[in-house]
Amino acid sequence: MTLAIRALEELETVTEADLDAFIESHDFPLIEGSAITFVFRGNVDAVHLMHWVFGLESSQPFLRLKETDLWYLTLDLPKRSRIEYKFNVTMKGKNHWVHDPYNPQVARDPFGFNSVCQTIGYENPEWSYQDADARPGSIEEHLLKGTKLGDRRISVYLPARFRRTRQYPLLIVHDGLDYLRYASLQNVLDNLIHRLEISPMIVALTQSGDRLREYAADKRHADFIVGDVLPFMEQNYPIENRPAARGLMGASFGAVASMHTAWRNQNVFGRLLLQSGSFAFTDIGQHKRGPAFDPIVPFVNDFRDKPGKPAEKLFISCGTYESLIYENRSLVPLLQASGMMVRYVEARDGHNWENWRDRLREGLSWLYPGPLWMVYE
Repeated sequence: MTLAIRALEELETVTEADLDAFIESHDFPLIEGSAITFVFRGNVDAVHLMHWVFGLESSQPFLRLKETDLWYLTLDLPKRSRIEYKFNVTMKGKNHWVHDPYNPQVARDPFGFNSVCQTIGYENPEWSYQDADARPGSIEEHLLKGTKLGDRRISVYLPARFRRTRQYPLLIVHDGLDYLRYASLQNVLDNLIHRLEISPMIVALTQSGDRLREYAADKRHADFIVGDVLPFMEQNYPIENRPAARGLMGASFGAVASMHTAWRNQNVFGRLLLQSGSFAFTDIGQHKRGPAFDPIVPFVNDFRDKPGKPAEKLFISCGTYESLIYENRSLVPLLQASGMMVRYVEARDGHNWENWRDRLREGLSWLYPGPLWMVYE
């Protein structure tokens, strides 16, 4: 319990004016060291915190303050944590998921948006915001007809000061439009290129309408990337013709698609950026992650048995509050033992787009260092 709530509890009676003054004089959630207190106000039957922190009960009940309409819940969260959440409010037997009405911080994703709690030490990365000094790149749209997956649209990011007389590294991004919308990818690219932290690059942004099938170690998808997207990019843009200049990137199932494509086509891609990969595997028995993972498990099992060398350098990130943290940690020593250069990063965050955004600077600058890092590293 935070000091502010304790002060209310110690009052002999708590009036409406006391509650109004409490709400007006504080920012929410209340943060006192590692103690985080969530607050809801309303004449309801119950309130639960719904969050996506693996290791904690996903639904945690609020307490009611005496006979008032104020509900609260205190959790201990480590410093530098970031979590996304909603409130499940029960009234007359019906449940309603709502955002925290007293917290303006929200994060958007393809399913809507969530409230966000940021504990002491976490900061939104300034390099993810639009910088007036950074000249923006441009995005071109293309329709690829008759590919292995039918007609498909791709978007192509070109860096500021793009010139057809020079050659550029290529990064192919799974869920590329989602990275633009929810992870500020264009701002990140513009800013890091402007600051000389990454090389000017061309980025192919792909998107799937059936990602849980196509990204789940599907041979047709791997053939689409290598047999359709890559040749199109090489024919229409000045791409460096060497594996070290070609990379794949993705999060969750997109990380599986990236690894699977590179594994099936070794010596094609030299760089992999894998975020919160859904690398489910089994040592014995059956997996328990649902039918969407059925094609992934045999692929990861085969990969663990014979990893080969799908890339020269891999950047892997995962949130410690994700259920996938065990699988991602387990892959790192295997990859290192296979002779690949691996950088692995964890953060106190969950399976979400802003966690993936926050790792982009470190990942991109390690895989594609610009003049700044090539001079000072």
